[in-house]
Amino acid sequence: MSDTYNYPAEIERDGDGRHVVTFPDFGWGASDGATRDEALGEARDLLRELIAATMRERKSLPEPSRATRGRFVVAPPVPIALKAALYEAFRETGLSQRRLAQDFGVAESEVRRMLNPDHATRTGTIDRALRHLGKRVTLIVGEAA
Repeated sequence: MSDTYNYPAEIERDGDGRHVVTFPDFGWGASDGATRDEALGEARDLLRELIAATMRERKSLPEPSRATRGRFVVAPPVPIALKAALYEAFRETGLSQRRLAQDFGVAESEVRRMLNPDHATRTGTIDRALRHLGKRVTLIVGEAA
């Protein structure tokens, strides 16, 4: 399980002069912007969708590669990073959703909502579920890029 969901992005100019952003770790998806800054802003939304789509497809999230020269590290929105952490921790256990619900003392529908990237779940609920699965959430605040 990864301890971060920050992924390196590549930005290239297309034939029209637009800045196109891709995430090589996912191997699909692109976004763009008229400027590099606009493209990086769009990259955060793209990363959210890449993570969510991977979860919807019940696939493993790729391990973030190291940032290298010419790549920009993009942090996803906090809610999807928390959902991704819970998703991966749950997959590691091999438990069914029903069993996790029983162990956590909630309805199975609540577990489905917690694992659904498109459903809003309170941060405290995800934190408690992660702790139940033997994980903890830490937060690092850095300078805006």
